[in-house]
Amino acid sequence: MTAESQPMHRKPGNAGVARLLAASAHSMRGLRQCWRHEAAFRQEVVVALPLLAVAVFGHFERVERALLIASVLLVLIVEVLNSGIEAVVDRIGLERHPLSGMAKDLGSAAVTLSLVLAASVWGCILL
Repeated sequence: MTAESQPMHRKPGNAGVARLLAASAHSMRGLRQCWRHEAAFRQEVVVALPLLAVAVFGHFERVERALLIASVLLVLIVEVLNSGIEAVVDRIGLERHPLSGMAKDLGSAAVTLSLVLAASVWGCILL
C-alpha cells in the first residue's frame, strides 16, 4: 500500500461539537495570551475597533465594507501569526542565531505588509 492509498488516521481526542468547543477554547486562550503579552497586538486592536465600527456603520457598498473589514482583520491575523513565530523561536533558544533573526524579521515584514495593505484599501475607498 502506498502512502497515498493509506487511510488517514485521526488524532486521538474530541470529534464533532466537542472538537469545535475545544478548538474555540484554544483560540480564545491564544487571543488572551496575545493581548496579555504582545503590546503591538494591543495597539492594533485599539486602532482596529474604531475602524471596524466605521466600516460596519458607515455608508459603504457591500464590497467596500467587506474590504475595509477584511483588511483590518488581516492585520490582527498576521500579528497573531507573527507572535506565534516569535514564541517558537524564543522557545528554541534566546541566543542570537541568523535563522532566528530571519524568522522574526520575516514575521515583522508580514505585519508591515498587512498594515500597508490595510492603509491602501482604506485610502482607496475613503479618498
